[in-house]
Parts: sequence; C-alpha cells; structure tokens
Amino acid sequence: MLIVIVDDNPVNLKLMESLVKRASGEYQPLCFQDSAAGLDWCLNNVADLLIVDYMMPAPDGLEFIRRYRERPENTDIPVLMITADHEKETRYAALESGANDFLTKPIDSAEFRARMRNMLSLRRSQKALADRAAWLAEKVTEATREILDREHEMITRLSRAAEFRDPETGAHIQRMANYSFLIAKQLGLPEQEQELILRAAPMHDVGKIAIPDRILLKPGKLDEVEFEIMKTHAEKGWEILRASKSHLLDVAAEIARSHHEKYDGGGYPRGLKGEDIPLRGRIVAVADVFDALTTERPYKKAWDIERAIDFLQVGAGAHFDPLCVAAFISRLDEALVIRANYQDEKPHMAHLDD
Repeated sequence: MLIVIVDDNPVNLKLMESLVKRASGEYQPLCFQDSAAGLDWCLNNVADLLIVDYMMPAPDGLEFIRRYRERPENTDIPVLMITADHEKETRYAALESGANDFLTKPIDSAEFRARMRNMLSLRRSQKALADRAAWLAEKVTEATREILDREHEMITRLSRAAEFRDPETGAHIQRMANYSFLIAKQLGLPEQEQELILRAAPMHDVGKIAIPDRILLKPGKLDEVEFEIMKTHAEKGWEILRASKSHLLDVAAEIARSHHEKYDGGGYPRGLKGEDIPLRGRIVAVADVFDALTTERPYKKAWDIERAIDFLQVGAGAHFDPLCVAAFISRLDEALVIRANYQDEKPHMAHLDD
C-alpha cells in the first residue's frame, strides 16, 4: 500500500519513512519535503494514505488537505495530520479541511504505527467495497445484456413469423434494419438510439400477420379495396406491439405505425406530416423503400441503384424526410456493403461493422 508523507522537516520525514518501512513490507513510503511538489504528485496519482504536516511553507497542511479533497477521486483517501499544535481550533480547522486523524509531535513510534494501521484498515475496507460494487455492476450488466439478447431474439423470431406469410425475403429485414442504423448514425443520434432502431426496425411489418392470404399473397396489383385492407397492417402492427413494458417493443410499435407516413402528409394510417411523423418512422421509411426498390419480387424486377437513389431524391420533401434521404445517400457505399452481405442464405442480423 502506498503511503505519501509530506513534511518540510527532513528529520521528521526520515523518521516517519523508517517507521513505515519497519511496520510492514507491504507498505511503500513516498516522501516529499517540498509541500508544493507533494501536492502536485497527489493531485495526479492515487495514494492509500496521506500523512501531512501542519506547519509547512505554502501550501501549509490545511491548504494542502483542502486542495487535495477538492478532487472527487480523493474524497475517501485517509488523511493523517501531524501537528505540534494542541489547540482545539487547529484540529477543528483540520477536520473541516478533510483530515481523518491526528498525531502530535514529538512523534511516538507506537502511536504512529497504530494510527497508520487504523487508517490503512479503513482504506482496505474502501477498496473491498469498491471491488464488490464493481463486481455487482458487472453482474447487473451481464444480466441486463442477457435480457436484451432474449428480447432481441423474440423480436427477430416474431419478425420471421411475419415473413413466412409475406412474399418479401428474410434478408429484407436484415438489410433495411442496417440501412436504418446507418441513417441514424449519420444523423448523429446517440449510440443507444442507433441500437434501438437497429433492433426494432425488423418489426416494421409485423402487422401483416393480420392481413388475409388472398391479399398478402396476391401476385398482381391490389385493387382499391384490397389496398385499403393491406394498409391496415401499420395500425395492426402497432396494436400488436404497443403498451409493452419493454422500451424496445414500444419503439417497434412506433416504427410499425409510422413508417408508411409521408413527409407531405399523404401517407397512412394517420396522415401525419413533416416532423409530426416520429423520426424513427421517417428513418425506416427511407431504408424500407430503398430495399424494396432494389430487390426482385415475383411481381417486379429489381431497380438498379441509380434509379432507386433518383426515386429517393425526387421524393425528398414529399414522400421522405430530406435529411434522412441525404443521410442515407452520404453512406451509400456502406449501404451497398450491407446489401451484398445480407442475403437469404445469411439469416443472422448484425451491425455493419460486426
């Protein structure tokens, strides 16, 4: 354990250094005769015990302790003050500054060892508590991660259940989720929000579970009545996912309900306009449409990238949030890597940089 000793008297300094070394091979003394140099070291390093003299050239013992305690990381380090002053006012001032205990000159070796051991015992307890707290925090993090992983698995499985009734491929949800992640990242959203969008986006079309097969699986164009029924999948997805105790499912519900809204108010189910549309929905709308356009379906051929990008740019401000379109296009190279990496034969979903 590291014991820092600060005293301008070289005789006292040598005596205390010797007493520390004789007390235990576990103790390592570090001595400073210059209080300013000692304070500088203490403000930039960690000691297990600070022993400081009261009467010293500036900074004196009281100023030394006061400045030492200003640093939050030094709040709990034991401080033992050495003083020849028996006045209570001096001791009160030292306690106010942050001293834990006192030794009166001339130094008695037995008392010095006893007080030093008491202070170091306090320090050991502090370290043990800190280690225990760190261990508990790690366990809580692990347990939370396991819960989130199970939640993610449930969402992925539910998304895949919707796919079994939908002619769209399983790779679609992987690609559009990662496209959404890219857009969120480019927009500068917090990392936690980027992760939420990545994990929740696959649920965007879960409401299609409630759409009849004759409409969902129809190979040709839907008539007006059929299309109105198809449009209900956004609201049905919200109904399935909403009011959950899971924040992730709440986010997924919001995306399911809002990703078919249009920036000019011409979308569904609520006809929201501009920034009244949740940002997550605006992000997913760009990602979902781009992947739908560039993917072959039984009823259409895949568009080339240039044509799909033109569609997004023309639709910026009408169908799409212009900022989301610009964010996606600025990361198009990464999006094309996602497109190449996530195909039907690769069923897992992960970050681009995984």
